Amino acid sequence: MLIGAVALITVAASIAGCRPEPDPEPSAEPTSSASPTATATATPTASATPTPTPTADAFAVPATCEEIYSPAMLAQLEEENPPLNDPGVTMLSTQDVDLLEVLDSGLPTLRCSWGMPSEFGLATNVSAVDADQAAFIDEQLLAGGFDCQTLGEGTICSFEQKGVTLDDEEYTSGETHYVGGGGWVSTAWINYVPDGYTEDIVDTLWG
Repeated sequence: MLIGAVALITVAASIAGCRPEPDPEPSAEPTSSASPTATATATPTASATPTPTPTADAFAVPATCEEIYSPAMLAQLEEENPPLNDPGVTMLSTQDVDLLEVLDSGLPTLRCSWGMPSEFGLATNVSAVDADQAAFIDEQLLAGGFDCQTLGEGTICSFEQKGVTLDDEEYTSGETHYVGGGGWVSTAWINYVPDGYTEDIVDTLWG
């Protein structure tokens, strides 16, 4: 189930103090006045999804966030929206409940976030998945209304929506996912995502 960013967020007195949390109903068109932020308190529910068994040709998750970007993209992120991995940014890399269960099932995963707790930022998970998990993720994204296209050896899917906060501030939020080559790159963002962000990660890791 895709959970729209607007319906996921509860706004306090100001944007910087927001904390998003899951909403049980999907929404393709934002209708709420809630505003997303780069922090979240939602905790994914444990899942019985099996952890993939490593094989000789399995995708190896990088050890550090710096390894997933090209030098140019890393420099852009460091300039435009530092810091990397601020401990106050707890935003999840997807708001789809079923996908969160897959992420919480014990997948080898590297988490990378950019920005401080505020109305600007993004969070990315790079995970290793097996063939069954990859197929499930693809099906879930298509069912959730994501726009999906072929990219390299896999598929890239994206979703974007706009809304208005309780303070009448406009915002844009969305998600982008890449599944292919034994890996899954999941990214959620709020008011900030560089052009070609996910494509750069794919080119760096699988290019």
